[in-house]
Amino acid sequence: MALSWSYDDMPGQTGRTVVITGAGSGLGLVLADRLARRGASVIMAVRDVAKGERARSGLTGDLEVRQVDLADLDSVRRFADGMRADRRRIDVLVNNAGIGGQTRELTPQGHESVFATNHLGAFALTGLLLDLFRPDHDPRVVAVGSNLYRRVKVATDFEDLRADRHFSPGAAYVKSKLANILFGAELDRRLRRAGSPVRSFLSHPGMASTPMHDSARTFAQRAMVTIGGALFSRPVEQAALPLAFAATDPAARTGVFLGFAARKKDIRVHFDALVPPADDLALAARLWRISEEATGVRYLGEPLPLQDRRERL
Repeated sequence: MALSWSYDDMPGQTGRTVVITGAGSGLGLVLADRLARRGASVIMAVRDVAKGERARSGLTGDLEVRQVDLADLDSVRRFADGMRADRRRIDVLVNNAGIGGQTRELTPQGHESVFATNHLGAFALTGLLLDLFRPDHDPRVVAVGSNLYRRVKVATDFEDLRADRHFSPGAAYVKSKLANILFGAELDRRLRRAGSPVRSFLSHPGMASTPMHDSARTFAQRAMVTIGGALFSRPVEQAALPLAFAATDPAARTGVFLGFAARKKDIRVHFDALVPPADDLALAARLWRISEEATGVRYLGEPLPLQDRRERL
């Protein structure tokens, strides 16, 4: 299934509050701009406040910059505490922020930084903000993954949080994006089990021309970005469309991957079924347990027994 969709099709967002991580540039900035134009109050959750304020100054609408470093769990807790202290309620959380890394680096909590930023920070932030969602405003969480998981097979040794056994920049990124998908799908299953009105959507931009490409350093990486960009990459304004669709449109569905096909000329939003290992229920439950232990953020209880979960899907 695929739908033709543009920003002109976005429903009005007046009265809705949206938190977007990584909103200082790239996909997050485009999404913040488009949502604000449609009337949403947008909280731009960024690591660099000065950069975020410069980005915000070029936009119109109700936009607020708040600091959060998803690589640092203490910063994630401060962000959530600040939202709660200010009595902020939210309707949509877009877990967009993501990094790539050329070298193995550790966070203040001792976790490999790419996985920590792209997955653990999003897992913790979602759990810490979950009670701030308004139940009657079509509450949504949007995970931003990558279709690379279908083409690049990576180890699922999520227990190796420090990447002590092996670190490869490309594999670390794909592994973190696979974790985003597993988490987003498992989140929706647990929300349904709990009877929550919050829904969890999975989205991806295809290959997008974003600042993340600037991290390519080796000749092979630069060549891949250049060639891949020429063949598959979309302008960031266009690449953010599936994220906006997942965040706002009544036709969006959970349990599928909302994004573009590989062909650049096909700008429809596709509803793609998850394929292994992203559809592995046991792996998703294992990742959830690992994430709770790593972050200290526990929510939505235990999963259903595996057979019961399959029967409900």
